[in-house]
Amino acid sequence: MKQLLSREGRRRLRGPMLIFGACVALSAGIGGASQWFLQKERRDAMGAGVRFQEARARVAKIQSERDNLEQSIEVFRSLVERGLMQPERRLDLVELMNALRARHGILALDYEIAPQRALAFADNRTFPAVEILSSRVTLKLRALHEGDALAFIDSLGESRQLDRCVLRRMEVANPDGLQPRVEADCTLEWITMKEKRVG
Repeated sequence: MKQLLSREGRRRLRGPMLIFGACVALSAGIGGASQWFLQKERRDAMGAGVRFQEARARVAKIQSERDNLEQSIEVFRSLVERGLMQPERRLDLVELMNALRARHGILALDYEIAPQRALAFADNRTFPAVEILSSRVTLKLRALHEGDALAFIDSLGESRQLDRCVLRRMEVANPDGLQPRVEADCTLEWITMKEKRVG
């Protein structure tokens, strides 16, 4: 078998072979480092994308809470304007009943206001900032004409929650006399709200 390189040739090639080996190793190291750097950049980009999505979700949640707060403020203002955020003033209701009776020509009016109680909701819902209270009002009125009775009921229902109302004609002994011809039995809920006091 014939040798391709002599001993002197191998000695001379040793330096370039070492340099070549070092270059191959360096190239492999650079390739590995480039691959690692590329993977790291991809992981960082994915992490940044996740953080960006989380930040967007937080911003959307804050905007939704701000919108809900603005709606709550509008509802609260409306409740204050309607007088629901005031304590129950029974004397005011008595005065209102007397004023409406005179305005609508009601001939007879009897009513009863039950004690105030917490209003129960079907789903047992509660509200953290307000307590919703109600007093049931039952009333019986007699009027000359159903238009008078309906006008009284409409005026009273503007600020209170009308539960039910039964209107019926009355038998009269003297059709030409000035006497009640219509009778109404009504129940309504007088709803008020009270802010809950924190400890």
